[in-house]
Amino acid sequence: MQEARNQSRREPVLEAVRERCDHPTADEIFADVRARSPKVSRATVYRNLRTLAREGVILTIPVSGSADRFDLRSEPHYHFHCRVCDRIFDVPMTYRRDLDEAAPAEYILESHELLLRGVCPHCRDKEEAI
Repeated sequence: MQEARNQSRREPVLEAVRERCDHPTADEIFADVRARSPKVSRATVYRNLRTLAREGVILTIPVSGSADRFDLRSEPHYHFHCRVCDRIFDVPMTYRRDLDEAAPAEYILESHELLLRGVCPHCRDKEEAI
């Protein structure tokens, strides 16, 4: 019974992530869920985001100096963070599994993350137009 209840609370959160392709923050997901279900609490959304990430259903993208972002694409891939617009983009680069094998033998490396930082093409074009 408890698992069915938890699943019913998780589904609107997962649906909110599924509907977005912009790597939303927890607050953005909460706003989307809340628009459809006004009684849902912020704590419920945050707890379910953590659970979905822990289960590997979604990916958490930690961004230093900014809010963590969430991604429906949970397979290993790289991201780009634009310092101007603060958006996160998927980077069309092949995931380098050889880097997972390059760690010193005393470490058990399971995966790696790469967050590139800079200015996205849209913001670069706006700056050049000024």
